[in-house]
Amino acid sequence: MAQKTALIVFAHQSSGSFNAAARDVAVQQLTEQGFSVSVSDLYAMDFRASATRDDIIGDLKNPSLFQYGDETMLAWKEGRLSDDITAEQRKVLEAELIIFQFPLYWFSVPAILKGWMDRVLTQGFAFSLQKMYKNGIFQDKKAMLSFTTGGTQSMFRPDGINGDINVLLWPLQNGTLHFCGFQVLAPQIFWSPDHCPPEARTAMLDGWRVRLKGLLAEKPLTFAPCELFDLTFQGGFLLLPEAREELESRPFGLTTGHHLGKPLPPDNQTKAPSTDGEK
Repeated sequence: MAQKTALIVFAHQSSGSFNAAARDVAVQQLTEQGFSVSVSDLYAMDFRASATRDDIIGDLKNPSLFQYGDETMLAWKEGRLSDDITAEQRKVLEAELIIFQFPLYWFSVPAILKGWMDRVLTQGFAFSLQKMYKNGIFQDKKAMLSFTTGGTQSMFRPDGINGDINVLLWPLQNGTLHFCGFQVLAPQIFWSPDHCPPEARTAMLDGWRVRLKGLLAEKPLTFAPCELFDLTFQGGFLLLPEAREELESRPFGLTTGHHLGKPLPPDNQTKAPSTDGEK
């Protein structure tokens, strides 16, 4: 049997950080389960965050108007992407599980990790208009976010000062991971470890260790089925009228992003649905 493979994309400056400890727990546990684990330590690699002309080797298709998406798609097809991008794309292709480990910065990922997403997940390699969401290129792979927050869990409740964590996660989990086809596992959130006593941080890591043992058996998060939409430019990629009519009777919106003017479905971006839950 082929060896199971995992990639951890790690974005923290310090090897003594809680994020580094969470990374090390993941490497240890996955290795014990028979995985071959690669780690992309973005700061140690001095990974370049900016998406620029330097990402393309050779001539541009349209030098008078540089369009990054078009040029990198063509360069990917022709094997002309820069070496640092192709090395990361090779890791993505080999991995059946990808974990993004990072501290939450300004309600998002650190710039260096955003740069990894911008540069590595190029059009053609990671997505196309024909291959996106449920029909995406990476639909046979699993991915998840594992991150620390500065604020406490209560601050990220719907009635907390920072607002609903599900809303914060929607662009990353739906707009990046699910868009590329990944089966998105529920995030691992370490709430405010900097403001916790040592025993609480130890308990967090112990909980992560336990979760990792059964990670691949977890059900992924649910997102809006592509079948509910008119996937044509003429139809505007909008919800089909019959789907909208059927959803009218539901007490909640379809997803965090497709709220349809209704209350958001609880924990839509933080917990996989139960077996008897609403589909």
